[in-house]
Amino acid sequence: MDDALTDARSIKLKGRSFLAVVLSPDLPFDDWLRKLDDLAARSAGFFLERPVVLDVSDLSIDKKQLKGLLADLAARNVRIMGIEGARPSQIEAGMPPAMKGGRPAADVEVPNREASETETAAMAEPASPSAAAPIIQVADSRPSAPSVVIREPVRSGQSVIFPEGDITILGSVASGAEVIAGGSVHVYGALRGRVMAGSLGNGSARIFCRRLEAELLSIDGIYTTADELSADLQGQPVHLWLDGDEIKAQRLT
Repeated sequence: MDDALTDARSIKLKGRSFLAVVLSPDLPFDDWLRKLDDLAARSAGFFLERPVVLDVSDLSIDKKQLKGLLADLAARNVRIMGIEGARPSQIEAGMPPAMKGGRPAADVEVPNREASETETAAMAEPASPSAAAPIIQVADSRPSAPSVVIREPVRSGQSVIFPEGDITILGSVASGAEVIAGGSVHVYGALRGRVMAGSLGNGSARIFCRRLEAELLSIDGIYTTADELSADLQGQPVHLWLDGDEIKAQRLT
């Protein structure tokens, strides 16, 4: 008996950081859910296989309303990994766990900090058309680099994530690809995929591209699509910035 008690096997626990999308709904929920449906219609699969945190810090709701919101999100295939800002009395068994202490910046796990930008992009290329599309997780070799340069096109299904600063793409961003930057985004080719600038709360971030054909554009959490912008901007070099709660765009000459 003593031998059995002292022969317990150790359990290996690992820490890991992920970049999560935070949803901060507004009341009334029906109106907010309609906006969410519109976003999903313009960017199919945006929430699929993506960690999502529900922030209800600024909402005066009860447990029944919270459960109803979770059910509405589940019906839209938005799977919540945790709830931030909820009171203990609002959380019950079967609901996502309460979360707190989230940081505005996420740790980015890089295969090799000493690798060059070209090598990093090359490692992210799918081995075959049927291979799972990777995330291009980028960091510059300098400790506090404000920007990073990707020298190859970003292909469909790939993601470039650099929460520390600006991203410059020397090629194009294909349809189905996404670029997420804590700062501004510069695309020196056609922008056909999704771009999220100022992703950690930077309202001064901007988006520049040589040819605008984007599926989705976002600055500091404000979303739009190229179709919603002026028709004379389609296929043109464009500069986009945030003015209050509206994304403005201007053709570059």
